[in-house]
Amino acid sequence: MSDSQAQAAVTRRWDVPAIDGSASGFPTAGRLEALQQEAYEEAYRQGYEEGLAAGREAAAERAARLDELCTALARPLDELDESVEQALAELAMTVVRQLFRRELKLDPTHVVGVVREALRVLPAGSRDVKVYLHPDDAALVAECLSPAEGVRAWSIVEDPLVARGGCRVTTPQSQVDARAETRLEAVIAAALGDERQ
Repeated sequence: MSDSQAQAAVTRRWDVPAIDGSASGFPTAGRLEALQQEAYEEAYRQGYEEGLAAGREAAAERAARLDELCTALARPLDELDESVEQALAELAMTVVRQLFRRELKLDPTHVVGVVREALRVLPAGSRDVKVYLHPDDAALVAECLSPAEGVRAWSIVEDPLVARGGCRVTTPQSQVDARAETRLEAVIAAALGDERQ
C-alpha cells in the first residue's frame, strides 16, 4: 500500500452541517431552544405533580392531628361537665336535707299534716289502720289529731326507726310510705328530673 493510499484511508471527508436542521449533525439554536423548553415543561410538570402529592399528604396529616387535638380537648370538658353536675346535685341534696331538718325543728307540728295527708290517700273503707310514728311525733299527733266521729278509726304505733317528721300508714291491704326520707327523695328526684344515679 502506498503512502497516498494509506493517507486517504486515514483521512475522511468533512461535510459542513446543515443549517436548517434537516440533516443530522449539530443542533441549531432553534432546535436547542425547543429541547430546552420541552425539558423545562417536563421537569415543571413532574415537580408540580410531586409537590401536589406531597402537599395533599401533609394536609391530610395535619388535619388528622388537628382532629385528634380537638377530640382530646373536648374530653376533659365533658368530664368536667359531668363532675360539676354531680357536685351541684350533691350540694342541692345536702341543702334540701338541711332545710328539711331545720323546718322540722322549727315546726314539729308539721307531722300532723303529713299524717292527715297519708290517711286521705288510703282507699275508702280501709280497716285496721295503723300509723307508725317516731315516739316524739306520736305524742304530738295524739294531742293534736284524733279520729273524729264517723271517720274510720286508726291507731298510733311508736316506731323509733321512723325518722321525725314522717310516718308510715298500713292496713292489711295497703301501705302509704310518708317517711321523711321518702318524701325528701321524691322532692330531690323531681328537682333533678330523676337523673340521679
